[in-house]
Amino acid sequence: MPQYTPPQRDMAFVLHEMLNVEAAFKALPQHADIDAETVDSIIEEAGKFAANVIFPLNQSGDEEGCTYVGDGVVTAPKGFKEAYAQYCEQGWPALSCDPDFGGQGLPELVNNVLFEMLNSANQAWTMYPGLSHGAYAALIARGNDELKQAYLPKLVSGEWTGTMCLTEPHAGTDLGIIRTKAEPNADGSYAISGTKIFISAGEHDLSGNIIHLVLARLPDAPAGTKGISLFIVPKFIPNADGTPGERNTVKCTSIEHKMGIHANATSVINLDGAKGWLVGEPHKGMSGMFIMMNGARLGVGMQSLGLGEVAYQNSLAYAKDRLQSRALTGAKLKDKAADPIIVHPDVRRMLLTQKAYNEAGRFLTYWVGLMIDQSHKHPDEKVREDADDLVALLTPIVKAFITDNAFESTNLGMQVFGGHGFIKETGVEQYVRDARINLIYEGTNTIQSLDLIGRKVLHDGGKKLSKFGKLIAGFVKDNADQPEMKEFIEPLMDIGDKVTKLTGEIGQNAMKNPDDLGAAAVPYLRVVGHLVYAYLWARMARVALDKQGESDFYKAKLATARFYFAKLLPETAYQIRSARAGSATLMAMDVELF
Repeated sequence: MPQYTPPQRDMAFVLHEMLNVEAAFKALPQHADIDAETVDSIIEEAGKFAANVIFPLNQSGDEEGCTYVGDGVVTAPKGFKEAYAQYCEQGWPALSCDPDFGGQGLPELVNNVLFEMLNSANQAWTMYPGLSHGAYAALIARGNDELKQAYLPKLVSGEWTGTMCLTEPHAGTDLGIIRTKAEPNADGSYAISGTKIFISAGEHDLSGNIIHLVLARLPDAPAGTKGISLFIVPKFIPNADGTPGERNTVKCTSIEHKMGIHANATSVINLDGAKGWLVGEPHKGMSGMFIMMNGARLGVGMQSLGLGEVAYQNSLAYAKDRLQSRALTGAKLKDKAADPIIVHPDVRRMLLTQKAYNEAGRFLTYWVGLMIDQSHKHPDEKVREDADDLVALLTPIVKAFITDNAFESTNLGMQVFGGHGFIKETGVEQYVRDARINLIYEGTNTIQSLDLIGRKVLHDGGKKLSKFGKLIAGFVKDNADQPEMKEFIEPLMDIGDKVTKLTGEIGQNAMKNPDDLGAAAVPYLRVVGHLVYAYLWARMARVALDKQGESDFYKAKLATARFYFAKLLPETAYQIRSARAGSATLMAMDVELF
C-alpha cells in the first residue's frame, strides 16, 4: 500500500530559510501580523487533513471512478463527498480569499503550500476545490458587485463549486474559433448555447451548486479572440435569498473515460439556451479567463509537484526495503541474502533525480506564490511591477518544466519498483497515469514554451528575463569570492551566459524564418528552466554550506545540490544544440511522405 507524509521540514526550509516569509509578510500591510508560528501551525493542520482524510481515498477513488448515472447526474467515488464536507467545515476553501466575502485573507503562498499537500494526497479529489478557487479569482477580478455578492460567499465557503468552460470539440488552444453563442435576454441575462468538452469537475455531487465560467460569442462579436465574452452560468439559478433555485439548462451529457484522474468528473457540458450573466465587458472575456487560466497553470504545476513528492516517498521506502543483488563494492548487509537496491548507483540516480526536481520545484512554486502576494499587495509600485514581471516570466516554467520533470519522476518511481511498480497494488502506476495529463492541461507544454520565448522574452525585448538575470548577477557577486561556492557559481554563470546568447540567436533567426522559433521553443524552455533551478539550487547550497554541521538535513541538501549540478544541469548542452538546429530538418519533408 502507498504511503504519504507531508514534507514539512523541507517546506519550513523553503518558507523560513530561503524566503524568510515572516519578514516578507511584514512588508505587506494586509499580512503584517502573520508570523512564522502561524504559518507552521496552518501547514501542520493542512497536512493532517491531506494525509488522514483524502490520501486514504486516492486508490479507492481511482479504482471506482466517477459514475454517470444518467440525465446529467454524476456521482463521485465513495467518501469524496464526505471528505469535501469536512474540507469546508474546517474552512480550507476560504484560506486565501477576501474577508469581505467570508475569506480568511491569508497569503496566496500559504494556499500554495496547502495545495501541494492536497495534490500529493489525491490529485483527482483536489481538482474539485482547485477549480473553484480559479473561478473565485476570475469573478473577484472581473465581476460586478451584484455577481460578487450572489456567488462569491458561496464559492469562498465551498458550499458551491466552480469550473472553467473553454474547450469545444473543434477548438482547444485556439479559442478564437469557439462557436458557443450568447443571445441577449430581455432581463439583462443571456441565453448561452453550445457544447464544451474536457470540463474538469463539470458535474458531481460534492456541492449544492456548480458555477460554470463560460466563454461564448455575442451576436455582434468580431472574429477571433477579440470577440470572446465571459459568462457565469450556474447549474441552479440562485433565488433572491441565495439558495439554489430553478435548474438551468446546462447539463452534463457524459463523462470522459480517461487514462488517469478517474475520480475527477471530466465532463461534456451542453448548454441549451442556458441562462448566464456577463462577467466584465463584452468581447473582453479573455482577460478574465486568463486570470483563471494563469492561476490554473500555476495550479497544474502544484499538481505535478505533489505527485512527484509522493512518488519519491514511496520509491525511496521501497528502495530501502527491497533486497536484490549485492553492492558492486561488496556486501553491505552480510546477514541478508542480498543488499537493498538503494546501494546501486543507478537506483540512486533515479531517487536523486526525483529529490532534486521536487525540492527545486517546491522552492520555485513557493517563491512564485510569494511574488503573487507582493504583486497584489506590496505598497511600493516598483516592487509590485517587478514581482508581476517575474511571475509572468516564471508561470510557463512552473507549468511546463515542473510537469515535465514530475512525469519523469513518477516514471522513475515506477522503475525503482520494477515489476511491482507496474501492478495496481503498490499505487505507483496511478501516479504515472495521473501525472501525464498535467503536460496537456491549460495549454500544452509546447504552448507554454511558445509563450515563454515569444510573449515573455522576445515581445518585451528581454525585459522580464533581464530582471531575473539581475537576481542571478547579484547572487553571483555576493558569492563569487567564496571558494566553497565555486562548484555552484561557475556553472550558474555559464548557463546564464548561454541563455543570453541563445535568446539573441533565436530572436534573430525567428525574424528570418518564424518556423525556427517554433522549432526552438521547447528546448529553450528546458534550458531556461534549468537556469532557474541552477539559481535556486545555488541559493539552497549556500544555506546548506553554512549549516551542514547542524544536522543531516543540510548535508542531504548539499549533496542533492551537487547531484543536480553534476547530473541534471548538463541536459542543457543537448537542448541548446537542438534549439540551434532550427526548423530545416523538421519542415523539409513533404506532408505526403510522412
